[in-house]
Amino acid sequence: MDVSVFKSTPAWLEDAIFYQIYPQTFYDSNGDGIGDIPGILEKLDYIKSLGVTACWLNPCFVSPFQDAGYDVADYYKVAERYGTNADLKQLFEEGRKRDIRILLDLVAGHTSIQHPWFIESCNPKRNKYTDYYIWTDSAWKWEVPGYKIVSGYAQRDGCYLTNFFYSQPALNYGFACPDPYQPWQQPVDAPGPKQVRQELKNIIRYWLDMGASGFRVDMAGSLVKADPGNLETIKLWQEMRAWLDVEYPDACLISEWGVPTLAIPAGFHMDFCIPWGMPGYTALLRKPFGSSPGNDSYGFSFFDSIGNGNIMEFMDDYLNHYHKIRGKGQMALPTGNHDINPRLSKGRTTDDLELAFMFILTMPGVPFIWYGDEIGMQSMDDLTSKEGGFNRTGSRTPMQWSGEVNAGFSSAQPDKLYLPIEPAPDRPNVIQQENDPQSLLQRVRKLTTIRK
Repeated sequence: MDVSVFKSTPAWLEDAIFYQIYPQTFYDSNGDGIGDIPGILEKLDYIKSLGVTACWLNPCFVSPFQDAGYDVADYYKVAERYGTNADLKQLFEEGRKRDIRILLDLVAGHTSIQHPWFIESCNPKRNKYTDYYIWTDSAWKWEVPGYKIVSGYAQRDGCYLTNFFYSQPALNYGFACPDPYQPWQQPVDAPGPKQVRQELKNIIRYWLDMGASGFRVDMAGSLVKADPGNLETIKLWQEMRAWLDVEYPDACLISEWGVPTLAIPAGFHMDFCIPWGMPGYTALLRKPFGSSPGNDSYGFSFFDSIGNGNIMEFMDDYLNHYHKIRGKGQMALPTGNHDINPRLSKGRTTDDLELAFMFILTMPGVPFIWYGDEIGMQSMDDLTSKEGGFNRTGSRTPMQWSGEVNAGFSSAQPDKLYLPIEPAPDRPNVIQQENDPQSLLQRVRKLTTIRK
């Protein structure tokens, strides 16, 4: 399918500025130590004041939280710790009143082992969900080259494939090139993969009907297995985009792919510049520290204070994609996100950060601000891993609203917080910077105004 057959990008995306919110550490409205959706509702006016036009929420659905919600147990229900479906609907509505659209995180490639689909799929007796996940045909097949598998988990005679942690079994979208010697590898048009695609569409429909404006899709390029060139995965998303263009033309799909020249032809409206797909991003902002979960890149970044980086490492990467997708889709340029550690502020002064924000907010594409970056929040090194965060945990600490106890994030006892507050006595906070015309917060607001 040629990308030219897609309807044009929703008009609201053309001048969009996104704000990414980690719900559990943004604002706690009920004093249990965990951020929640009512807390986001309370802070909508602050979000509006930043000049942003859309928010992406990290996963907020029912989950055992072995990977911070990227292990979904119910796609149709908000996790109790965050509130209710009614709270989320209210957030959609109140956001729209302020010209702020709310997008959700769609974990399309896997579920939790606690999802009812997977529990039924574990049953030795064949049922509706037997082929919703990828299982080998023998519990003794402990190694499958190129894949991570878990054996001995269930009484079903087989091992299941995982996408990340053991607790995230891969949904079955089929194999583009099934191995004829591995009959458990089903083609993409087998009944199981077709049912899973329909389930994905049902989930998207449910939340769009409630008022969501779209989705950021986790691991979007990896759904179909054994897929050289991602051709079948691209076809899957093209079909999804064609459906959206007819039924929800104002909705937006954003991919975590990191290869815009694949993601945009696949039907996504936007793809991220992220380290594991576009290494030039690391060269721009975080090369001294690495910025992927594995922290695997070192050297000098262009926006380092000492100024020894090379902008062309980023621009060569960026322009290669930009010229090929121009007029067809957008690239998203984030200040950071939940997978990137350290935060943007590490090793930088307020002036340094202003320059970095100036670049991100004036480049062609769509800027994404990771909560707290607008005030220069720091990462916390060597935190104990929380909910599968590992070395990413330090960039997910609570938003610093004031100089009060718990930085104004929560009224809970400090030892009850989801993650600890940055201990530095001079840590930045919103109220402090609201009253300082030279603060980073005020500079960022000026820059978002200029962008518009």
